[in-house]
Amino acid sequence: MSRQIAGRLATAALTCLLWPSALHAATLEVQAPDRTLLSVEVVEGEEWCLKWHHSVTGGRVADCFVNTGGHMVLEKSYLHDFAAGLGEVQGRGTLVPAEGRGYWITGIDERIAGDTLVLRVGRRSVGHHLTIGGADHRLSEQAAGERVTLRLKP
Repeated sequence: MSRQIAGRLATAALTCLLWPSALHAATLEVQAPDRTLLSVEVVEGEEWCLKWHHSVTGGRVADCFVNTGGHMVLEKSYLHDFAAGLGEVQGRGTLVPAEGRGYWITGIDERIAGDTLVLRVGRRSVGHHLTIGGADHRLSEQAAGERVTLRLKP
């Protein structure tokens, strides 16, 4: 093996040890049928949350995902109450009271098939938005009524 190749291998190994998240940095893309709504880098372990208001009760709901090994994983969900279609599913996470009101289901740790989530964005009153890295991306203002795809790409 040449010194140049050995040097590159050593540098790559050192990079993996010092910055393991660099191995699984990915790009979260939100695509509408005819345009990209969002494209942002997501490092290993970084969380992003899709938030909205329940269409029947108007209460807040959130699904929070994390980049785990370059894959989209549902980590936890916030629910304002046990309204229609909401609640704990036995064997899927742990119910924990939320500060103030509502509850979290934590420890779901469910990998999203194909690292892709398809969503029909609700009207402005539903208020679908995506929070990531301290930024808030208001999907309902950009694509109400449209089918969008959230995809975590390596």
